[in-house]
Amino acid sequence: MEGKTRDALRLRRVAIDTYKENVAYLHRDCQVYRSEGFQALSKVEISGEAGGQSVLAVLNVVDDASITDPGQLGLSQEAFQQLGLAEGAAATVAHAKPPTSLHAVHRKIAGERLSYADYEAITRDIVQHRYAKIEMAAFLVACSETGIERDEVLHLTRAMATGGEQLDWREPLVADKHCIGGIPGNRTSMLVVPIVAAHGMFIPKTSSRAITSPAGTADTMEVLARVELPPDQLHEIVRTQRGCLAWGGTARLAPVDDILISVERPLSLDSPGQLVASILAKKLAAGATHLLIDIPMGPTAKVRSQADALRLRKLFEFVGDRVGLQLEVVITDGQQPIGRGIGPVLEARDVMQVLENDPEQPRDLREKALQLAGRILEFDPDVRGGRGYTLARDILESGRALEKMRAIIDAQGAGDIARKVGGLCNTIHAERDGSIAAIDNQQMARIARLAGAPMDKGAGVDLYKKIGDKVRRSEPLYAIHAEFAADFAFACELAAHNSGFALTP
Repeated sequence: MEGKTRDALRLRRVAIDTYKENVAYLHRDCQVYRSEGFQALSKVEISGEAGGQSVLAVLNVVDDASITDPGQLGLSQEAFQQLGLAEGAAATVAHAKPPTSLHAVHRKIAGERLSYADYEAITRDIVQHRYAKIEMAAFLVACSETGIERDEVLHLTRAMATGGEQLDWREPLVADKHCIGGIPGNRTSMLVVPIVAAHGMFIPKTSSRAITSPAGTADTMEVLARVELPPDQLHEIVRTQRGCLAWGGTARLAPVDDILISVERPLSLDSPGQLVASILAKKLAAGATHLLIDIPMGPTAKVRSQADALRLRKLFEFVGDRVGLQLEVVITDGQQPIGRGIGPVLEARDVMQVLENDPEQPRDLREKALQLAGRILEFDPDVRGGRGYTLARDILESGRALEKMRAIIDAQGAGDIARKVGGLCNTIHAERDGSIAAIDNQQMARIARLAGAPMDKGAGVDLYKKIGDKVRRSEPLYAIHAEFAADFAFACELAAHNSGFALTP
């Protein structure tokens, strides 16, 4: 630490959620602020006067004494929790040394290839909050724009995986499944896990929240059950149920990934190299031995051509092989949303309809989940090749998958969010007679996000028609649901400009 101040300040917990970023607050009239020459948005290091834990934070300067007065040092919720001192305790603040790994970021911006040591240093500094969000954005954009070679993807994967906790289940076969995303409503994991776990295979599914989509698996599962589980409880659930559907953040699995996602989300960044490293690092840290990767391909999916899908599959296989994962990649139909609901509550409804063998269930979601579950069941050496699908179908139709899902929900704790669709509703109608020729995945996702998903669980889009369906003029295509009027207005305006549906005569 450089230039530590002699004057101690009283700690104050500032009730602001800065989402994965440590922020400190000093009053403009604070003597320490004036004497040390601090500037807004500079990085500072904060320590208790008695020593012990220290944290790094980005400095904000305030003029309102009700936030922080001149004798106080305010800390955002996350920073306050990390420092671990009581409110009112004496603390000192000093200029923080810039992270040495920034030199590697500058080289990446210039287009250079980085080594494992470079990526390890960058990820370590990010986890230790030595990077401001603008510096992380520079790193992510550099990787996206200049590209990262396949060896660099391997380096980044290993660096991310070893940057936090690593689970060892002491099981010979730990199965997992991941879709690269880009297809709204594609909630197959919430069907695959209970099917596979009901068979007796070990499948501890930890998922991220949505980055650029209207819902991730964790967001949707949260409608039904608690997903933020402490590691000891997560272990107990998986040991007794053979599976779980939880958010990976609380287990500190590859924590740098969650920090980077907080920057990627507002930038809508999801480059292939980052995507592969993010997925495989999380799976490695979660203790997976066998992994199924789903790459949906379609004109408005993340992957739009067979050539791109094959390149991505080869990258997954290259990295997976070198980090010791038995990995299978499947390329699936990504022409349109899967299921009917887009948004947490609507997607949870679809999942439960399939598990309950409801006659109204979305058949495309059911079929895709059975295909994927069948491939995972064939990782089991006792399941003959080609028999996985039939076995998965029997488990679903017998009610064993529903029974397992209910047991997992009970073990994780029922969700405390009412399963209710947003009360504001607007139906989008066909402008003329015809048949559905195409559905724009990205446009449907934008509409659902503008409606408030995934933050507002009941917001989203409920689809009534799919590709190939015939429609009459003024027949409903889908409904937009929202919980707040402002979001509702934005979503309806976007849908009026472009419905996302293309019709042929």
